[in-house]
Formats: sequence, structure tokens, C-alpha cells
Amino acid sequence: MNQLRLMPHARSFDIGNAVALVRAAELSYAEPDLIEETVIREWGYDRCHFLDGGGTQVYLASSDDCVVVCFRGTEINAIEDWVTDADLALVRGPMDGMVHAGFYNALSDVWQLIDRQLNRLDQHGRKSVFLTGHSLGAALAALAAARWHDLGRRVKAVYTFGQPRTGDETFARNFNFEYKAAAFRVVNHNDLVTRIPPRSLGYSHLGTLQYITSDGQLVDDMQWWQRFLDGWHVALGHVFHWAKDGVADHRIGQYRLLLESHLRPTRTVDLKTKLHRFLRRANRLSDEPIRPRRAG
Repeated sequence: MNQLRLMPHARSFDIGNAVALVRAAELSYAEPDLIEETVIREWGYDRCHFLDGGGTQVYLASSDDCVVVCFRGTEINAIEDWVTDADLALVRGPMDGMVHAGFYNALSDVWQLIDRQLNRLDQHGRKSVFLTGHSLGAALAALAAARWHDLGRRVKAVYTFGQPRTGDETFARNFNFEYKAAAFRVVNHNDLVTRIPPRSLGYSHLGTLQYITSDGQLVDDMQWWQRFLDGWHVALGHVFHWAKDGVADHRIGQYRLLLESHLRPTRTVDLKTKLHRFLRRANRLSDEPIRPRRAG
């Protein structure tokens, strides 16, 4: 697992933060002991708390300047549970909107634990709070941001991966009024989960879209019809293949690999190279050449 390095004051989209948080989301599927070991020993964070309330699982990782709240998602074969009649209903939620009953109930199961723990980790409200998650965890991250907003706590940014539609148009509009510039919904090409629940049932997407095209490009706020055309060559005459492709595109490991491909490689420059660069610059300004001397 790679290190988790965040730009704590970056509210706009940052590819480094996106990679860090997709790694955090991928880690959420690990066992609690491994999550804690990775956060403390590999990432160098001070504290890690894994919480489980009614089957909803989340961990909080805290450093000197930020807190990452990461919700665990769900297995792909459990997604059909989201579209049952009971869970699919829209119920009154935060920000004066209507939200998916199943998602909101899942957040409510663990809410008091999360809210209490965040208040302990950030007693004075000075740390940058980042929310993230994949699949179901993505929906919960958005709902948590909205719920904390209603309580007077603003989060720094929300990064979600493979997020299903979470609430109605009113909820999306009010959420975007507060968070659109700091909430980034990353969608990988034909990811099937991002198409449910359907618009026909009153659902609407929220946040700023970051779309990964079929050839791996990362596109800002792509229009719906462009996304549709991008995937049409797969869908036309190959419906079952398209559905299979949509499941594959939902995998968290795929999101991580694609986003990591957009990181600029970091060049390591040794001390000797730096010294020679310094001397070349100095010689341009000096009448006599400057040469390094061996210590005596």
C-alpha cells in the first residue's frame, strides 16, 4: 500500500488528493487490524479508529492537520439490495432534501459513533476534514457531508468513487450550493453503479463530475450525452457485454490504477547533482570558477 499524502488546504480538485483518497477507499475493504496498521505505520498518521454500527463500517484517520473519514462500500453482488422497494423509497434527509432510505438508514446506524469520534479528533474544528468512499461508501460520504453541514461543521472536500445516485433533485441542488466546488464524483467509464437508482424514480446526481473515459483520460464535468456516446460502441448490440463491462469498471482497484496513471512521476535528485547545479549557476555570476574541494 502506498503512502497517503494529502494537500490539507486544497479545496479544489487535486489529482494527488484524489489518488490518496482512492487508496484510502480501497483500504476500507481490509480487516480492521490491517487498516490500523497501514494508517499508523505506513501512512504515518497519529490515530486510527475503525467503527461498526449496524453493519455500516467506517474508519477515521487523524494527523496534525487533517482527518480522513472513509466509509466502506459493499460487494458487487449485494448491490441488488439497493433497489428493493423498501430501500429505494425517498425519505426526508439533510439539507431539506429527500434521500435514498437504505443509504440514510445505513448512515444513521453509525452516525453517533462517527460524530462523537470526529469531535474528539478535531476538538477545535481546525483540521481539514476529507470524506471519501467507494460504491455504497461513496453515497454515505456525501450524506455525512450534508448532515455535518446541518450541524454547522463544514468539511474541506468530498471525493467519491463509483457513487450511486443518493437523493432527489432538491437534495442535489442544495448540496451543490454548498459543496459543488469541493465535492468530486469520480466515475469510471461504464460503471454500472453510477447509473442507479434511475432518474425516472426522482433521483439526481450531485457534486462535480470527474469522468474517466474509455481510454483512461480524466475529463472535467462531462455532459451526460457525451458519456453515453463514449460507451455506446460497447453497448450497441452487446448489452450483456456492456453490463459485464459496467461491473468491471466499478471495481475500486480499477479506479486506483487509472487515477494513479495521472500522477506526475517524482524525480529524485541526489545531493551531488544539486551541488553541481549550484556551482554552474554560481560560475555564471563569478569571475573565477568555483570548484568543489575535498574536506581535509
